[in-house]
Amino acid sequence: MFKITLLSIFMLFAATASHLYDFKVDAVDGGKIDFSKYKGKKVLIVNTASLCGNTPQYEGLEKLYKKYQKNLVIVGFPANNFGSQEPGSNKEIQEFCTKKYAVTFPMAAKISVKGADIHPLYQWLMDESKAKHLEPAAVTWNFQKYLLDEKGNLVAVFSPKTQPDAPEVIAAIEKK
Repeated sequence: MFKITLLSIFMLFAATASHLYDFKVDAVDGGKIDFSKYKGKKVLIVNTASLCGNTPQYEGLEKLYKKYQKNLVIVGFPANNFGSQEPGSNKEIQEFCTKKYAVTFPMAAKISVKGADIHPLYQWLMDESKAKHLEPAAVTWNFQKYLLDEKGNLVAVFSPKTQPDAPEVIAAIEKK
């Protein structure tokens, strides 16, 4: 007898998703984030955590979002994969981001960004990173950043320690 699990459905979707715009993910507020509505904008995908030494990057990410929101969307993906630094529920994460950092960019529901239960979007990002020889390909810690161009192509990966306003991030965002 064949047993269908949530993981097998994710893996099937990951095998069929071939582009950023194929993904729809749960939002931290209970809604949906449909990446197809970001066609024509650059997208910065960041795995986040509330109890990390990199957590103050939320402030820089919000400034970046406000400055470039006409041409850039940032999507935060809370994950508890590194040092159990995102233990909260989606509601707690949303409250933390809103109250502590006044985050207005879209935040996804909490996911896994590595391991057997990796979210299909992150599996796709890993596969794209490897295919394009972008480093680091695998997520190494909280606040790793993946930049996709206006056509949904992965163009850059920035390490967790790279600040949102680093010259290389700004140059990649402003590149035509």
